[in-house]
Amino acid sequence: MYRILAFFWKYNLPRWSILIIDLIVCAFSLTLAFFLRFNFKSIPTEDLKNLPYDYMILIGIRLISFIISKTYKGVVRYTGSSDAMRIFKVVIAGSACMFLVNFITLYSIGRFIIPSAIIVIDALVTLFLMISSRLAVKAVYFENKNPEKEKIHVIIYGAGESGIITKRTLDRDAAIRYKVVGFIDDDEKKRGRSLEGVFVYPASKLGDLIKEKEVDSVIISIQNLSAGKKNTIIDDCLQYGVRVLNVPPVTKWINGELSFNQIKSINIEELLERDPIKLDNALINEQLNHKTILITGAAGSIGSELARQCAKYNPTLLVLLDQAESPLHELDLEFNEKAISSKYEVVIADVRNKERMHHVFNTFKPQLVFHAAAYKHVPMMENNPSESIFTNILGTKIVADLAVDFKVEKFVMISTDKAVNPTNVMGASKRIAEIYTQSLGKNAGTKFITTRFGNVLGSSGSVIPRFKKQIEQGGPITITHPEITRFFMTIPESCQLVLEAGCMGKGGEIFVFDMGQSVKIVDLARKMIKLSGLKEDTDIKIIYTGLRPGEKLYEELLASSENSLPTYHKQILVGKVREYEFKEVIQFINELIQLFNTQNNERIVAKMKDIVPEFLSNNSVFQTLDKNL
Repeated sequence: MYRILAFFWKYNLPRWSILIIDLIVCAFSLTLAFFLRFNFKSIPTEDLKNLPYDYMILIGIRLISFIISKTYKGVVRYTGSSDAMRIFKVVIAGSACMFLVNFITLYSIGRFIIPSAIIVIDALVTLFLMISSRLAVKAVYFENKNPEKEKIHVIIYGAGESGIITKRTLDRDAAIRYKVVGFIDDDEKKRGRSLEGVFVYPASKLGDLIKEKEVDSVIISIQNLSAGKKNTIIDDCLQYGVRVLNVPPVTKWINGELSFNQIKSINIEELLERDPIKLDNALINEQLNHKTILITGAAGSIGSELARQCAKYNPTLLVLLDQAESPLHELDLEFNEKAISSKYEVVIADVRNKERMHHVFNTFKPQLVFHAAAYKHVPMMENNPSESIFTNILGTKIVADLAVDFKVEKFVMISTDKAVNPTNVMGASKRIAEIYTQSLGKNAGTKFITTRFGNVLGSSGSVIPRFKKQIEQGGPITITHPEITRFFMTIPESCQLVLEAGCMGKGGEIFVFDMGQSVKIVDLARKMIKLSGLKEDTDIKIIYTGLRPGEKLYEELLASSENSLPTYHKQILVGKVREYEFKEVIQFINELIQLFNTQNNERIVAKMKDIVPEFLSNNSVFQTLDKNL
């Protein structure tokens, strides 16, 4: 018997055999319809005489309709709602033809060849038997493929339409060994009710349900869920040691249908997201529409996202400039594949090369400049101070000077929270670049605006991709200090605020972004371990390596001597900072740049400390210079 079943499940029945079975079902339905119509008593003589003709006509109509609609060609074990709908239409159409035959016989021989009630009963019985038999085969197949005892128990968080669709997605795929044992929903009207055989429970019952049903995973299937609520749900799930999966927004479903492959584990980035930023699109459109925009560092995390977002506002030309050939090539391919409607030009150039940058400005004559090109990794710049001044300071100076020379309307500089009370060379170099552009803008037609924010999620070299790689390799996760904290913001979020701040800026401002609450890095690592379905110390260890040269325990967005003023956008503040005279700044900066040729790191860093008195090195060989000041 087992071999017969195994053969049946392994191979599909021939299509003609399905057609024959369907016709046998139709014949049985007609017989049952007659018995039901006459209460299982004797069939009247007149109807009994017409019975052979009734069978021939009905079976003939059914045969022709099945062949035309190809109902027999579907794989029975994968019957779905579309197959059931097709059967419904075909059976109703066939029964309608029977009524037509009845009317023809009425006018030709003066009576119906088959009672109308029989036609109606036959249609209902045929529909029931054809659909239910297919669903029964499907149910038996699923049970044979995935026995109940081998299934993984899951809970769906959200008993709305998205939750029901998620359950159906799990049910219809034989390769998926998941069984939905409950819905969780905050709607009191749904509690205690059953949806497709599964009960709805309140959130307070989540822990009990996980233990009682031995739940392995919780699938969050709520559309338009706020970031705060999502974090709360995930935290509740993680404390019970279950995996957390997420259903994507409806807009990302393939051809409007949810696929199981789209139900994926929660990323740590989703836990750090906040509610969507509300932008003044009219203002941004006014600033960017029909403008020539130059983006330096366009191949980087921030630069490339700025390019994507600027492209939405129909600029006349986007000039995407970077010295990194391969990433810039990838961005070019992306714009081509997505058929970006905005005209754009890809330019390989080094912001430190004055002649090359002069040619770029002279050729394209940009009206807006977003300056994102910079070296940003603290340990790298701590070991290579000369390169930090050459790129972050000289490069900024060259681009800023050319912006003035070519009468650029606005110059938006992307800075960092590490420029605040800098403890490392990288942060100090960005602060000096801020000082230069602010002082330059005092007497220039170009409006110079600085935007300052913390770490962006997913940027190259950032902590989250590194932790992911360490987890994939089996650990350990390395953290410099157990108390270290950082501010985080998503790349799209930071770029949206850059555009907004750039548009509201009148020149000379340093805009500081609301980064939310700082995050303890060790807590971030622990959540990532849990989200991966692993346990700290048992599966993945966390080890502390000590602060790197120049690294802070805590980041700041404003120096202690600075304060901030609100803007019309609640997530953007204006930092009030010390102002410098341009003559003084240009002298200091020229002296600093000239020190590049000496390649004497101590002299370079000492000069940086002269320009930025609050620059006090931390965990660095340059701390000795602080003592000598």
